[in-house]
Amino acid sequence: MTSVLAVDVGGSHVKALVEGKSEPRRADSGPRMTAEQMVTTLLQLAEGWSWDRASIGIPSPVHGGRVVSEPINLGEGWVGFDYGGALGVPARVVNDAAMQALGSYEGGTMLFLGLGTGLGSALVAGGFVQPMELGHFPYRKGTYEDYVSEAALERLGKKRWRAHVAEVVAALRAAVEPDYVVLGGGNADKLRELPAGTRLGENENAFIGGFRLWAADPPARIL
Repeated sequence: MTSVLAVDVGGSHVKALVEGKSEPRRADSGPRMTAEQMVTTLLQLAEGWSWDRASIGIPSPVHGGRVVSEPINLGEGWVGFDYGGALGVPARVVNDAAMQALGSYEGGTMLFLGLGTGLGSALVAGGFVQPMELGHFPYRKGTYEDYVSEAALERLGKKRWRAHVAEVVAALRAAVEPDYVVLGGGNADKLRELPAGTRLGENENAFIGGFRLWAADPPARIL
């Protein structure tokens, strides 16, 4: 019987869960964490678990299973790193928002927005997950991410941050026209009221997405 280790790499934490277990494990990441350091941390987190495949969600553009640019909120060394070789098992690498979107999907056309260290985004439609970089679109005096990220929450305070989240979600929902929007990420639970047409996602859905990456018949496939 095969078992998948799902890894959710974020700007603040690295979280992992293996199929068959119910409690994820986590460790700090941060702006200096390299890919090699992540693997070292991951192997420490996963001590006592056994797996023969891995899924790794990374907060950076990923195409064809390869990281194409260094994550903004982490250290260097992610581009060109051999994740499967470092772990000693076959590994599938995807954008972190795409992995959580895959785990959150319940049919139709879904826009996923991850409110975390930055703003993750992915669209699921027609049986495929399309990773997106909507957080870098221009907004006000910066980008969407500049106003709804964790740094923005600390800078603006909850009230103003929530107002910007509502405005950004409404704009993206009008542009993409999904059937529904799922709000995930570590700061989604700081919203007092959910914007229209949205539902709150569970951060653990990232692990479900990681497991689904290896499923014979996943609900959608990541482009």
